[in-house]
Amino acid sequence: MADNFEMRLQDIRRTLHQMPELGFEEIETKAFIASYLRDLGLDVYDDGCGVIATLGAGGGNRAIAFRADMDGLPITETSTHDYISKQSGKMHACGHDGHMTMLLGAAELLAKNPDFDGKIVFIFQPNEENGLGAKAMLAEGLFDKFKVDEIYAIHNLPNRPLGEVSTKVGQICASESLFEITITGQGGHAAMPHLGVDAITVGAEIVTSLQTIASRKMPPSSSVVVSVTEFITDGMRNVLAGTATIKGDVRCRLPEHRAEVEQYMRQIVNGIASAHQVEVNTSFNTEFIEVINATEPVDAVINTAATLDLPAIGNCDAMNFSEDFAHFSNEVKGCFILMGNGQDGPHAKPLHASDYDFNDALLPIGAQFWAELAKQQLPNRQDKKG
Repeated sequence: MADNFEMRLQDIRRTLHQMPELGFEEIETKAFIASYLRDLGLDVYDDGCGVIATLGAGGGNRAIAFRADMDGLPITETSTHDYISKQSGKMHACGHDGHMTMLLGAAELLAKNPDFDGKIVFIFQPNEENGLGAKAMLAEGLFDKFKVDEIYAIHNLPNRPLGEVSTKVGQICASESLFEITITGQGGHAAMPHLGVDAITVGAEIVTSLQTIASRKMPPSSSVVVSVTEFITDGMRNVLAGTATIKGDVRCRLPEHRAEVEQYMRQIVNGIASAHQVEVNTSFNTEFIEVINATEPVDAVINTAATLDLPAIGNCDAMNFSEDFAHFSNEVKGCFILMGNGQDGPHAKPLHASDYDFNDALLPIGAQFWAELAKQQLPNRQDKKG
């Protein structure tokens, strides 16, 4: 039976791997998930941007939520396995195919053996990669329609031992803020630069100065990262650039650090613009807020790992990547969990790599973890009496 369950999970994951869809385009993915959950007998709600299913047992009034993300990435897959993406230029390069499958497996285990007292809300979220899906589901009234006491999410972690559980109380994932700086100078002939104001020169000075925010203005312990990722101008072979646009990405681990980085950035940009007498415009938009884990859910996760004899790290290092789960755990106390994806081959490749692959051996581990966590957090009446 276990072998059949494991093979079924592998088939589901590989099917999902071949049909990646980008954020808010998860039409086939939603249909697949909704159909599977309805066949298990769960109450399914798929009229919004995501899929929500509920499973109740006993008469308890406590409810917990488990979240999996559904979207793929705009990456052309270079893997050599026989279940490569069938969608040109799209790929499940972050393991969302595995996350969905583990949660579907958990729904199956719990539906067949509802040894708990309360309600479980299974959340399949769209558009995690762009930081828009959680906010969209909240705007649709997710927690108004489905009251929950706690929420959890699992994300695989490549190049860590298979099934290793890592989490921590407090901040575990960084925020991501996107900035854009536009410079309006005066274009001109490359042979007569003194008659114009070269936007490239001004922009280069800004790019260099921005690096002093993390290296000279923030404490080293802040782990702030400021990255310029694009530098676009209207310059040509013999024409000085009159305009330039600088775009980039900021990662912070505390909200107050985000505010300081924005303040320093505006000071630097405005100061350099004044020195060169050019016009500038700076935007700074936070796409992902920090993921903050609550104490009780973290304790529950570590206890569940111990019950299943899984290796666990209860105070792991915070990650510099960002997660849309932050918007859920900002509303309801929760825990974001990292689970080792293995240390060999494509399972150890970095997330978002074109040859990354989720480890099928992790599927039953994750499904069983979810089921055990549900039973521990929603113990049935007999267990309570015992």
